[in-house]
Amino acid sequence: MEMKYTCKCCGKEQESWPALAYSSPSLYMNLSEEELKNSELTSDLCTIKYSDETCYFIRAVLVQEVNDNCQNLEYGVWVSLSDKSFREYVENYNNKNFEATYFGWLENYFPDYEFENSIPTNVVVDNTIGRPYIYPHQSCDHPFVEDFHNGISKEEAERRINRVLNHK
Repeated sequence: MEMKYTCKCCGKEQESWPALAYSSPSLYMNLSEEELKNSELTSDLCTIKYSDETCYFIRAVLVQEVNDNCQNLEYGVWVSLSDKSFREYVENYNNKNFEATYFGWLENYFPDYEFENSIPTNVVVDNTIGRPYIYPHQSCDHPFVEDFHNGISKEEAERRINRVLNHK
């Protein structure tokens, strides 16, 4: 579905880009049927229980700057949190005045990047604006982190959108 709007930045009519959203953490997508029985997934929270540990995830937003365009590319992604951070987040989920910053690991992997390890992030919660936003640590030496901090081209953003839309 194509949505048009008048851009506040350039004053021209633009087409709105869809957010590129992941329905679960990558780890969840690879669980066996038996492992799924010990896991819980909602639209905003995920818990995976293994015999030796429990993993906690929340849904967040990552905004990729697009250098030569007025709009940015948004991702709906999942990040892992510690047990303590996850519990605090859940306890304050409906508290509109709650704000916090957590350490988390990016738990979705994007095409065109190789991920040997998760990317460390800051997870910024401000319940007055909705889902938390994540910011990859600039100290992490990874092409995705470099692109996040330096921006990508409009052509690259549209290529990513078209790849996702054409695979559905």
